[in-house]
Amino acid sequence: MAQDLKNRYSDKELEEFRKIITEKMEKAQQQLELIESAYKNDSNNGTDDTSPTFKAFDEGSEVMSKEANSQLAIRQEKFIRDLKNALIRIENKTYGICRVTGKLINPERLKLVPHATLSIEAKNMQK
Repeated sequence: MAQDLKNRYSDKELEEFRKIITEKMEKAQQQLELIESAYKNDSNNGTDDTSPTFKAFDEGSEVMSKEANSQLAIRQEKFIRDLKNALIRIENKTYGICRVTGKLINPERLKLVPHATLSIEAKNMQK
């Protein structure tokens, strides 16, 4: 059956995508935990009294690092949320259907970007 004639992915195909998404979600969750632990760690090695000259630099660097980690954590949380939404679409059997064109999203695209809701065609129309 030609790709264009199908209106949804088969249950077998959806199960393959579920595995990909679940693996990505587990990795993303681990990365989020690493980011959060780095964010919560004050990295104070008891050197406050030994290097007063560099204290201002360290504090500025620490603030920048916490801001960067906070942004990373926010992006990671959004990615995890998008993956969870993709799992819901698999349950509803609407996964892989472009929300603009209604056509199936290329399976290669879904393997690379499993939370995609737009086909390349629809993505190009946005430009």
